[in-house]
Amino acid sequence: MPRTLATVDSAVRVLEAFDADRTEWTLTALAVHLGEATSTLHEQLTTLTAGGLLMRVGRGRYRLGWRLLKLSSALYGSVPWYAPAHDAMNALARGTHLLAFLCVLEAGQDQAQVLCIARSVQGRDGPPVVGETDFVLPPHATASGKLLYALAGLDLPPDAPRFTPHTLAAPWPEEARRIRLDRLALTRDEWAVGTSGLAVPLVGEGGKVIAALGLSLPTARLREQERLTRRLRDAADGVAWTLGHRPGS
Repeated sequence: MPRTLATVDSAVRVLEAFDADRTEWTLTALAVHLGEATSTLHEQLTTLTAGGLLMRVGRGRYRLGWRLLKLSSALYGSVPWYAPAHDAMNALARGTHLLAFLCVLEAGQDQAQVLCIARSVQGRDGPPVVGETDFVLPPHATASGKLLYALAGLDLPPDAPRFTPHTLAAPWPEEARRIRLDRLALTRDEWAVGTSGLAVPLVGEGGKVIAALGLSLPTARLREQERLTRRLRDAADGVAWTLGHRPGS
């Protein structure tokens, strides 16, 4: 990897270490987390702090800087569907007491990526679920990944790892056809035993798929699949209506 790209990649890894569950890091703890030498990481933190992307607080602790808020505001302002979708996601979480999330499909040089761009911060009962802090999701083992790949007519990565004995239990062409027909994706114990998922598409004006709205849940709660699917579809229909699309028209 060229030096410039490596430097950018390292900076991205540092910034991605911060999330809702870990808003602050010390140099030592972050170096262990990233597997970096403290001397190298200190230089990166100093550069990011000077650029306003990080701020130093307290005794050698770092937080995300205010400049990122400016950048995120510009991004959200350029995505008109994000606000209603985010509101629907949080309402869904409160109504189901489950982790709700929004995912998008981003084209890559080699393979499209499924990115989790938002997660509910309240409403969930029970212990953490697998992957709830991940940004890039495996398309073959998550409901949102399968949904977005199927609706885009994409093949799954040929080297997709099997996380559990249930991963990719059904042939992908057959499962993709079912997802396109039902407009619903379901995973059961495919990323981790005990964790399952449901996802439906969010569509904008003209019926274009813009994102996936999903729920992550303990597998035992799949007994509520019909009710949870109805809640998902109602939430997605509400977003579509706000954006000018009339479901069923």
